[in-house]
Amino acid sequence: MEALIASYGGTSSDSDSELDCSTTITSTGVTNSNSQPETINLPLPPPPLSLLNPSNSSGTVDYLTISQPQPSRVRSFPHVEGNYALHVYIPVTIPSAPKKELAQLLKKVSSIVPGLHVVGIDIPLNSLYKDDSKFQQITLGREFHISLGRTVPIRLHQIDSIVSMLCQKLNCQRRYWIDFSKWEVFINDDCTRSFLSIEVLTGGLLEITKQIQVVNEVYRLHDLPEFYKNPRPHISLAWASGDISNSLKRVVEEETNRLSVEGSLQKHIFFQ
Repeated sequence: MEALIASYGGTSSDSDSELDCSTTITSTGVTNSNSQPETINLPLPPPPLSLLNPSNSSGTVDYLTISQPQPSRVRSFPHVEGNYALHVYIPVTIPSAPKKELAQLLKKVSSIVPGLHVVGIDIPLNSLYKDDSKFQQITLGREFHISLGRTVPIRLHQIDSIVSMLCQKLNCQRRYWIDFSKWEVFINDDCTRSFLSIEVLTGGLLEITKQIQVVNEVYRLHDLPEFYKNPRPHISLAWASGDISNSLKRVVEEETNRLSVEGSLQKHIFFQ
C-alpha cells in the first residue's frame, strides 16, 4: 500500500508550520469548524444515491436501489425533543493513490465475512461488487473521522458555550502527521455493531490524545460523559450488526498477513 497523505484541515498548499483549526464540532442542527457557531437548522434527509455518480460518468448505481432489508440500528441514547447530538472529530479524506489497495482488502474481507456495510451510508459492501470503480468510490470516496469525544446529547442553551470553548481551546492546533499503522476491529459499547478500522499507534497519537483531553475538559464543565480512559484513535471503513469481532479479526489478520508476504501491503499509512 502506497503512503497515504490526506488533508488534516487546510489545503495541500499549507505549510507544516501554519496554525490550523480543522477539528470539527457537529450536532444535529449544528456544524461548526471555525470560531463562530452557525444558525440552527432542522436536519435534512440523506442525499439520493444518484449523487454519488460523477457528472461525467455514464455508469449507474441502479443495483444499489434493489430492495434490501435495512440494517438495524440501536440508539446510543434515547431521542428527546429539544436535544442535539454533539460530535467532535478530526475529518479525514483518503486521496486517490492508495484507494485501490484499500478497496481490494475491503472487498476480499467482505466476501468472506457477510453483513459488512459502508460506514455512514449503510449500503452492503456485497451489493457493490459489480463495478470496481463504484466500489472504490462509494466505500472510500467520502469523509471519515477520528473521534475526539463521545457522541452525546446536549440542550439548545448549551450549544453556544460548548462550541465557543472548544474552538477557543482547539483554535491554534499545529498541523501534524498521523500514522495509521494497524488494521483493527472495534465494537461499540453495547456490542450492537462491529467496525473494521485502521488505528493510530505511533505518529500523531500524542497530539490526538492531547486534543481528546481538551474535549474531555469542556465536557466535564458541562456535565457530559468523557471519552474512553484509554482512547484508541482510528477511522472506521465498514461496519456490521452485532459483535462479530472474533471472526472479522481472524479474516483481517489472515488477509493482511497474506498481502504482507506478497509484498503488496504497506504497514504504515500516513495522513497530514
